[in-house]
Amino acid sequence: MMKIPVSTPVLDQNDAKAVAKTIEQSLISGLCGDQVAQFESQFAAYSDCKYGIAVNSGTTALHLAMVALGIGPGDEVLVSTQTNMATFFAVLYTGAKPIPIDILPDTLNLNPDLLEPHLTNRTKAVLVVHLFGLSCDMKPIVNFCAKHKLFLVEDCAEAHGATYQSRKVGSFGDFGCFSFYANKIITTGEGGMLTTNNEALAEKVRGLKSLAFGSTNKFMHVDIGFGFRMSNIQAALGVTQLAKIDTIIARKRRVAEIYTDKLRLLPLQLPLETPETFNVYWMYHIIIDDIKKYPRDHVMRELQAAGIETRETFIPYNLQEIFLARGLTHAEACPVANQIAYAGFYLPSGPNLTIDEQQYIVDNLKRILA
Repeated sequence: MMKIPVSTPVLDQNDAKAVAKTIEQSLISGLCGDQVAQFESQFAAYSDCKYGIAVNSGTTALHLAMVALGIGPGDEVLVSTQTNMATFFAVLYTGAKPIPIDILPDTLNLNPDLLEPHLTNRTKAVLVVHLFGLSCDMKPIVNFCAKHKLFLVEDCAEAHGATYQSRKVGSFGDFGCFSFYANKIITTGEGGMLTTNNEALAEKVRGLKSLAFGSTNKFMHVDIGFGFRMSNIQAALGVTQLAKIDTIIARKRRVAEIYTDKLRLLPLQLPLETPETFNVYWMYHIIIDDIKKYPRDHVMRELQAAGIETRETFIPYNLQEIFLARGLTHAEACPVANQIAYAGFYLPSGPNLTIDEQQYIVDNLKRILA
């Protein structure tokens, strides 16, 4: 029986040599060596941005974005409800209140038409999520933020290289926030990056991530800073990973193409690519049409029994018990996301997936959904 994980990183000898070199030189922290600066500049250029600031996770990237923009108690941030909860945690860390916004049923991204009805005099920012590698419909979102003078932050954790109208995600807002966790498009094991075209914001974040040291007297701190630096070791891996990002994305798109061709006649909603977007298919996420006939958890258990690892979709903010118990939201806030919460899951989607492995997955899905 095959054993197929959800995803494995693409690691090779170039990665190993780059990491080993930093160790051999004893240049391992984020304050020594040149790999952090190199990774920052190269990733910013790749993302159509002027500045990149490397940090130790995607979550801390989001947190720093909120802090740098002055988000705090009394403020509200409009956030796509369908996401990893790190997106919401970043807002909550500041004392601000996240307002969940429902999603579109086809793309699973934030519904721009729902922004205006949730606008109040406390709204300070919009935080969008490019879910599973597909860009949001950015034009109406950018226009909404410009009209109401709101900050715009993009959670690009799952969408390195994705585009909207031929422009890279992470370049539309005040900040783009990326994750380099082990299952992301490219990885540094753990790690993250902020991208921006605003020099003042870039310098603000650069200071905040490193304990806000003083410029003349290092230990006369200029703000309440954080220990959010990326190490030189991680950055060295990031540089070599970035060198093969186009190959990784091409492989992921090929995996998605094969799935779509072979699963299109099954009772499933499959991921899509709109005319204005370039989907990098971080994960191939599917939704069961009839969960009464084919309960999602049963399907996942059957696949697991066949050696096929899967992951259930993210539970939206408005259904999270910790937030319901605190009175921060109510379960009925986002009905579209609610329908998907217990019907969606993603299949093995790694760029190393073989055609034989994909056929095995497809054959088992056909058996289970017969």
